[in-house]
Amino acid sequence: MKSRGPLVVHLFFWLIILSILLWDTFSGSQTPSRYEVAIKLGYFAIINLSIFYINYTLLIPILVKKKKKYGLYILSICLLIAVMVIIKTVVASLNSDFFLTDFSQDSGKIAYEEITKYVVFAIFVSGFFVVVSALLKFAIDWFGTERIQRDLLSEKRDMELQFLKSQLNPHFLFNSLNNIYSLAYQKSDKTADAILKLSEIMRYMIYESNDSWVSLSKEIAYVQSFIELQKLRFKDGAAVEFTINGEIDDQPVVPLILISFVENAFKHGVANDPKDPIRINIIANQKILHFSITNKKNKHNKDQMGGVGLNNVERRLQLLYPERYKLNIVNSATHYTSELMLDI
Repeated sequence: MKSRGPLVVHLFFWLIILSILLWDTFSGSQTPSRYEVAIKLGYFAIINLSIFYINYTLLIPILVKKKKKYGLYILSICLLIAVMVIIKTVVASLNSDFFLTDFSQDSGKIAYEEITKYVVFAIFVSGFFVVVSALLKFAIDWFGTERIQRDLLSEKRDMELQFLKSQLNPHFLFNSLNNIYSLAYQKSDKTADAILKLSEIMRYMIYESNDSWVSLSKEIAYVQSFIELQKLRFKDGAAVEFTINGEIDDQPVVPLILISFVENAFKHGVANDPKDPIRINIIANQKILHFSITNKKNKHNKDQMGGVGLNNVERRLQLLYPERYKLNIVNSATHYTSELMLDI
């Protein structure tokens, strides 16, 4: 369905012009007759509307926008004004009793000076409707183009976000299944618990993360479930310090926005050293979310396949939190730290 904006603009413009015309018609000392009102309104509707829409619908779209023939356009405008001024002058001469005021006392003919004044006035009015129609045409087209560009950008962003999310979920699932496979291969008693935790996580990913936003409490619960799943990989459990401070409530956040940082820490870091655990800290209120995670680097654990995790989440931050986030990553010789500040 096309936008009704241009139609509203046209109606508003012509309502103003009609109001001015009616005010001019009835502002005199004598009340005009119905014939006079009908002539003036008909004159206004036929001639000035013709000038406006010939320029608006024919000359600008064809000569300016399509063919780029600016000289021919100016010539056509001059010809249009000339023709309409002649028609206006003829109409005024035939109805001189209320279009013109100064008459020759001897012959009863319309004075030459009055005709000249009327022609100049008719040129001015015709030029006014040409200029206004051009301004309105270019303004409406410009706003229409801007709206189309915004719609295209929004659609592109939505498609990109869906693609990024589709990358993230299989990426996480692939790593989790690898972990469960390792437990099953070792015939570990933790295999059943790992499958249960994975099912809880997948339930969140399938049902909750389809929404554009989720509550912060659910996102943190998801991260905690992920950590519990990762702990099952280690014989003595993973060494993780997870601290939460502030207000953890229903603040809206983008789903799956924190998990890549946590996954990266387990994937590339040392997760079983009690003296140097993975440290996760979350501080939140109703306006700000501060998330930080630090892990000791495992130099023997290199991801030869690369990955989409952190690149993915940074791209999602750019799309969904433009100028509303700060991401600071410190990659030292021994530790890797990610710090994220979100304006929620």
